[in-house]
Amino acid sequence: MLNILLAGGLALVGTLLGTRVLIGLLVRRGYGQFIRDDGPTSHGTKRGTPTMGGIVVVIATVLAYLLAHLITWSPPSLSALLVLYLFVGMGAIGFIDDWTKIRQERSLGLTPIGKIAGQLFVAVSFAVLALNFPNERGLRPASNAISFLRDITWLHLPLLLAVVFIAVLIIGFSNATNLTDGLDGLLAGSATMVFAAYGVVNIWQFNQYCGFTSTAGPRCYEVRDPYDLAVVAMALAGACFGFLWWNAKPAKIFIGDTGSLAIGGALAGLAVTSRTELLLVILGGLFVIETLSVMMQVSYFKLTGGKRIFKMAPLHHHFELLGWAEVTVTIRFWIICGLFVAGGLGLFYAEWVTGQ
Repeated sequence: MLNILLAGGLALVGTLLGTRVLIGLLVRRGYGQFIRDDGPTSHGTKRGTPTMGGIVVVIATVLAYLLAHLITWSPPSLSALLVLYLFVGMGAIGFIDDWTKIRQERSLGLTPIGKIAGQLFVAVSFAVLALNFPNERGLRPASNAISFLRDITWLHLPLLLAVVFIAVLIIGFSNATNLTDGLDGLLAGSATMVFAAYGVVNIWQFNQYCGFTSTAGPRCYEVRDPYDLAVVAMALAGACFGFLWWNAKPAKIFIGDTGSLAIGGALAGLAVTSRTELLLVILGGLFVIETLSVMMQVSYFKLTGGKRIFKMAPLHHHFELLGWAEVTVTIRFWIICGLFVAGGLGLFYAEWVTGQ
């Protein structure tokens, strides 16, 4: 447990201190956020707030993970390194997007094609690597089977379809968290809960790991590196939690696409490597709802020639335009996220208990 505690604590301290330094640097250089013209008018006051705060979240997470292993003299695992690769890769695409917005002084960064192409490259390369490199027990970081609480054996996919499925999951969730990043503290607070939940899932999988035949139950988990995935998950939770200190309303800095794309990629990576891909739809239910609200709005708008279901999408803006205060929307969406997390963890635990 020492690695897990060290990684979470070091990442939290890293973002608490590092974000303050980044804020000063960005303010001196005038690197502020440009607000979309069609957004809620109340967001006009946020123009110029420093963005790209995800840089600190990414750096703090990676350094905390490496330092935790260095302090305890333990080697990193392939599964964890692949999740970090996905995390950093998606963050790099988000950074290019943020930097483009700042340099061109507009609220739109990379073109949709450019962003998707970058996400596709990172996602496919992760999938291909994760579906290879079996350990001594034949376990690879990822599986060809679609998983819910563990691999669903009758949903075993051919290699090409498995790569496609993993890539779609990664791109879908990186964009889902990107859409959720619209209110002060909303994404950072929600992501903290989901990452912490994955820490619990991975710790439980480690305690019931099939490699420990003397202690594991009859329905042990066929996951390659559950303990080290818990280290990554808690580092991510600690980094997001520390960043929330500066991102809570009124935000002193925004996480930007650098952070939002990276967070979504890391969530999908943890789901793939822990064999809980469909469980992520429940644990990350808030992100799914936000994405569905945009899909419904766009589809209905096109089908009806201009009519709308919501006052504005994503869904959090709809409630703002109904007159809810921003902090009220954020806290209530945190509550919804917490309910999804509790429900997902309950299902995960109940499946193991009832399967004994």
